[in-house]
Amino acid sequence: MPKASDTLWDLAIAEVEKRENPDDDDDDDVKPGEVWEKSILFMGNKNGGKTTIILRCLEREESPKPTLALEYTFGRRARRHNTPKDVAHFWELGGGTSLVELIRIPITVHNIRSFAVVLVLDLSKPNELWTTMESLLQVTRNHVNKIVTKLEKTNPEVAAEIKQRMWNNLQRDHPDSALVDPFPIPLVIIGSKYDIFHEFDSEMRKIISKTLRFVSHYYGASLVFTSKSEALQLKARALINHLAFGYDKSKSVSVDPSKPLFIPAGLDSMSQIGPPPASDSDLGKMRANTPLELWKKVFEKTFPPKSFSDLQDTKDPAQDSQYAEYEVDVMRAQKNQELEQYKRNASKSWKEMDFDSD
Repeated sequence: MPKASDTLWDLAIAEVEKRENPDDDDDDDVKPGEVWEKSILFMGNKNGGKTTIILRCLEREESPKPTLALEYTFGRRARRHNTPKDVAHFWELGGGTSLVELIRIPITVHNIRSFAVVLVLDLSKPNELWTTMESLLQVTRNHVNKIVTKLEKTNPEVAAEIKQRMWNNLQRDHPDSALVDPFPIPLVIIGSKYDIFHEFDSEMRKIISKTLRFVSHYYGASLVFTSKSEALQLKARALINHLAFGYDKSKSVSVDPSKPLFIPAGLDSMSQIGPPPASDSDLGKMRANTPLELWKKVFEKTFPPKSFSDLQDTKDPAQDSQYAEYEVDVMRAQKNQELEQYKRNASKSWKEMDFDSD
């Protein structure tokens, strides 16, 4: 509680200390009358449908627009009549995998306990699927692990809580405990554009579905396939609303590869998923250090990946007419000219330099 004698600097220092050392009062068990506040980062394939999913979750009748870099919006819901509205912060990473380093902005030491990730994978582009998933989750996981390492020094109780929470979806003594590697924060994987995917050859659908089941179970994530269908959108919304507003988690499961998958975290198993879709002789020839690596090799044998550079967003947002600002653009043009002049001068100076040869 601030005192009347506190200066502005005292208050600022207290606020920084509070943010860097979140105490145990900021827990998931929100007391009556308190506001539930969560954050979710949506990422995935470019044009994969992330914005549409967010708009449907927030029940906004808007036409989705291309996402530029990192965008933010929020939603508010009241759990009961005449109670404060809970808040969910929705972040969306645009550009596919090209701007993945921006995930450091929304995920911080201050909100890590209340953060979740939604990975949207375009089912109509299986050759981009594994590369997109791997690059986005890898950078996110590395960043979260750095935050947890920092918390181990500043607030070990919170760090221990985060590590324990990773395993909450897996029942104690689960036979897959030694075969999985749960993601450090809650994760939902959404397979979008199921309407296009449904037209694929049945064997292709089976391989993709089985692989995503394995990946989701391996990371302790929930998995849902969605499309323009209102019924499928409701299933995706149910998983997201559980993360954002604490709504009850669905216990229903759909694992039939001929139908849209819906598998909440912890309700699948390696025995039900089965082995990677490859012959015994092919599996014997593949060298892998982890189950995930083995599934990757099998999947990419059927769906050779696009190179990482092919997935980069080559469009320069600075050249987009919808973001034009005359004064800024004039200054940018001037700076570009100065940069080119600097390059010419530097190149000229370099060529004129004498190097001693020993």
